[in-house]
Amino acid sequence: MPMSDSFVRIEMLSAQHGDCLWVEYGDSTCAYRFLIDGGPIGAFSALEQRVNNLPSGDKNFELIVLSHVDTDHTDGLIRLFAGFKPSLFAVKDVWFNGWRHLEPAHGLLGGRQGEFFSALLARRLPEGHWNGAFNGQAVVVPDQSALPERVLAGGLKLTLLSPTPATLSKMREAWRKAIDHEFGPGDLEAAWERLAQQRRFRPGEGLLGSTPELDALLEKQSRPDRAAANGASIAFLAEFADKRCLFLADAHPNVICASLKRLLKDRGLERLAVDAVKVSHHGSKGNTTDELLSLIESPRFLFSTNGAQFKHPDREAVQRIIGRSRDRELTLYFNYKTKFNEGWEDEKLQAELRYATHYHTDEGAPLVLTI
Repeated sequence: MPMSDSFVRIEMLSAQHGDCLWVEYGDSTCAYRFLIDGGPIGAFSALEQRVNNLPSGDKNFELIVLSHVDTDHTDGLIRLFAGFKPSLFAVKDVWFNGWRHLEPAHGLLGGRQGEFFSALLARRLPEGHWNGAFNGQAVVVPDQSALPERVLAGGLKLTLLSPTPATLSKMREAWRKAIDHEFGPGDLEAAWERLAQQRRFRPGEGLLGSTPELDALLEKQSRPDRAAANGASIAFLAEFADKRCLFLADAHPNVICASLKRLLKDRGLERLAVDAVKVSHHGSKGNTTDELLSLIESPRFLFSTNGAQFKHPDREAVQRIIGRSRDRELTLYFNYKTKFNEGWEDEKLQAELRYATHYHTDEGAPLVLTI
């Protein structure tokens, strides 16, 4: 495939404070797609419309990834699969770590939103289509050996960066606590009955720069993300022809950094050059660190959030990306324009610090970036 003819197109759907990433890749003769997360239930209409608009004869996904069980990533996919029928779309594989992957000895299916999605996958997908690329086992980065690599149809390679056995173990304990006393983790039938009662899922319903002062400020303001669900995020590097993108979900930076160091050592590189980074955890200051930025270089950073609930992106995270970026053609992409990010459009600041911004203001359509 000629590199000049290849493309990767990332669509950040209007997912409110969550993630819903529609990715297509290919060339002028053939295109493929995969989907990462579904956003919160209040944003489901954007995903529903995008799926409904698929052309007849091309309603296929190579892969659907539910990165982790937070509702701002999960609910849209639960709603999508609740209304699933073969004529709606076909999917070759779904990557999601349910209870059976957190507690293999249990042998059943798997807090709460994970149980619902597990019940749906068990009933909606043929055998072998749930974590099929991992032989039905957990989607996980082993502590030893090479990082897992999987190749989708058309030649797109995914290198897994997160989660690890340790973060899945932590998630297992959080999962137990998230389930109420009416059914236990892995109780498929009880989860299915509870899901049926959920109406919403029913079909039909400062100064910047590298200065000592900034270093001290960023160090003080950075607090590591310790949430178990975020740590269990499925995150990966996607490579197609000469295009590379990092999809970091809500992953913990220490996990990503450890995996990137292994990858760089294996490839004999000091830094990983990519074309775009989907910033972890909607631009939370605890998920983008100096160490992470020292390992990558990218001209584009993507933020998926409308700032609701948690006021993301945090100013400190954006400061860090700008102040630590070595790429002098830096562009920040926001799929909403809000009071939490509009300050970055200041032309004087952009000229001084050499970056640009792109704001998406049409909530009825996705932000589209083609590489």
